This record gives sequence, C-alpha cells and structure tokens, in this order.
Amino acid sequence: MVRIIPCLLMKDGLLVKGIKFKDHKYIGDPINAVRIFNNKEVDEIIFLDIGASINNTIPKFKLIEDIADECYVPFTVGGGIKSLVHIQKILYSGAEKICLNTAAIEKNSIIKEASKHFGSQAIIVCIDIKKDCKGEYVIYSHCGTRRVDNRLIDYIRLIEDMGAGEIMINSIHKDGTKEGFDIELLGVLSNMVEIPIIGLAGASKIGDFEIAVRKTNVSALSAGSFFVFHGRRDAVLIQYPSKEKLKNVYNESPK
Repeated sequence: MVRIIPCLLMKDGLLVKGIKFKDHKYIGDPINAVRIFNNKEVDEIIFLDIGASINNTIPKFKLIEDIADECYVPFTVGGGIKSLVHIQKILYSGAEKICLNTAAIEKNSIIKEASKHFGSQAIIVCIDIKKDCKGEYVIYSHCGTRRVDNRLIDYIRLIEDMGAGEIMINSIHKDGTKEGFDIELLGVLSNMVEIPIIGLAGASKIGDFEIAVRKTNVSALSAGSFFVFHGRRDAVLIQYPSKEKLKNVYNESPK
C-alpha cells in the first residue's frame, strides 16, 4: 500500500512553506504540527531543514529530540547532515530515518557508509530536480540554489548501488504550485530502480494522489501545501485526510 506522507519544511526551527523553493512564509510551530498529525494517525512525517545546506549549519539536535518526544509515528529528518556522527545522533534521538541531499552529492560515499552502519532502511536520499526551458530534468543542491552536472539517470543508479533504502524525488518546478505530481518523471524513475521511490511536490487534492498511484510505481507520495493550507486563500490549517477519503488512493495501489 502506498504511504501518504506530510513533508514539513523548517527554517530557523519554525515551519515554513514556499513555491518553487522561494518566498517561504511562516506557517507554525513544528511541535504543534506533530501533535495534530498524531491525532490524525498519519503514516509518517518528513522534516526537512531547508536553511541548513545554504547556511552550512548542522542539524538542530535539540529540536529533533523535542519532536521525538511528541511524535507517535515514524519520522524522517533531513538537512545539514554531514557525517555518520550526525546520522547516529538523529537516529538515537528517535527518528526512524534520515534524509541525505547535498551531502550525498558532495560525497557519494556517505550513502554507502551510512547504509552499512545503520541499515539501508534508515537511509533516504532526496534529489531536488527542476525541469529547464528545454524540458530536460536537472539536479540541484543547496535547497535548489546550485545546479549539479550529474546526469539524473546515472545519479539515480549510483544511489541505488550505494545501498540507499529509498529515493525521494522532489520536483522543484512543482513545489507549492498545486498542479499535481510530475507523473511523467515519477513514472519513468519508479520503473527504473528496484528500491522504493517517494514522489514529492505538487499535490492539491486527493485526486492528485490517485493519479500518481495509478500511473506510476511509487511506493510513497509526499506533499507540503496539501497538508498545511486550506481554501483558495491558503489559510494555514494542519490537516490529513481520513482513511475513508484515502480509500480510493489505497485501492489504486498495486502493492
């Protein structure tokens, strides 16, 4: 069954959300969001510190411990992770998984080392991807600010070979747009590798999840705006669909 995962972005310890990795606005306190999601019985939660790689800071370990104290569901932490020591501290604090992005690009071996030490099931590698003016998919690092020369297909296969447990595909050009997931991209990539693919960015309604499940082979779908905004004016409201409302999504799943 495909997992449906809220992805919460943090900056300076607070929750934020933007559009295409820009114009982020404050939406609340992460601990309060965790309490709400606990009550909603979410599958899991992903927390990404979007300021860490740009500002060259390390993970906020005290905040992660506070989240772990409140969170009753599995959660993943990403942002600012540079070493096995960082990974160990995060996992020992209570996170189920960690998410590598810029560090994995700068030093591929950290994927292999982390998978060996902590198990591949604990290691997610996120790839931030933008479709350029020619319609080609380009990898970016440092929260979408630096273009990377790696060919997408080659990098995907490298991540799999290095032992990562999952790959998260974050479509910059879809982020916060509410235009639906990049079905073409997720369809190709989810059929190219053996390890699970998480599709992220673009969802605005239940139907977007249904389409992605029906037309791709992803193992999980994640979103931000869908879970934190409500209505045409994007009023901040932490929400998660009931099992009944997600029934069609689950029924579409071939897994």
